[in-house]
Amino acid sequence: MSNEHNEIKEEAVDLEQEQETVQEEQAQAEPRLEELEKLAEENQQRYLRAQADFDNFRRRTMKEKEELAQYASMKLIGQLLPVVDNFERAVAAASAAGDYDSLVKGVDMIFRQLDQTLQQEGLKVMETVGEPFNPEYHQAIMTVESEEHAEGIIVEEVQKGYILKEKVLRPAMVKVSG
Repeated sequence: MSNEHNEIKEEAVDLEQEQETVQEEQAQAEPRLEELEKLAEENQQRYLRAQADFDNFRRRTMKEKEELAQYASMKLIGQLLPVVDNFERAVAAASAAGDYDSLVKGVDMIFRQLDQTLQQEGLKVMETVGEPFNPEYHQAIMTVESEEHAEGIIVEEVQKGYILKEKVLRPAMVKVSG
C-alpha cells in the first residue's frame, strides 16, 4: 500500500505543480489581456474619430459643391452686365432721339461686345457649310438634292451650333445633301 500511497502523493504533487503552472500562466496572461483590451479601446476611439472626421469632410465638400453650383455663373453674369448696360443706353438714346440708324449701329457694337465676352469664356461657333455631316456636331433636319455637293455634305445651316471648351453646347441644325 505504501507504493500506492507514494503514487497518489506524486500525482498530488504533479497536480499542485500543474495548478501552479496554470496560475503562473494566468498571472502572466492578465497584464497582456489588459494591454490588448486597452489597445482595442484606443483603436476603437481612433476609428470613431476618423469616421467623424470623414463625415465632417463629406458634409463640408457637399456644401462647397452646392455653393459652387449656385454661384458658377456669377463670373459670366458679371462680364455680361456691361453688355446689358449698353443695351439699355442704346434703347434709351434711340427712343429719345428717334434715330434708328444709331440704334442699329449701337446694337451691332453691343452684339460684337457680347460675342467677344462669350469667346473669352471658350464659346466657339461651329463651321458647318461644306463640311461632312457628323451626328456628334450636327442635327440634320432635311436632306436636299445638290449637284454642287457630294452626298453627306452640309449644304445649309438653319441654326448655328456652338462648342464650349471642346464640348458641344448645342448641335447645329443643318440641311444635308442626299
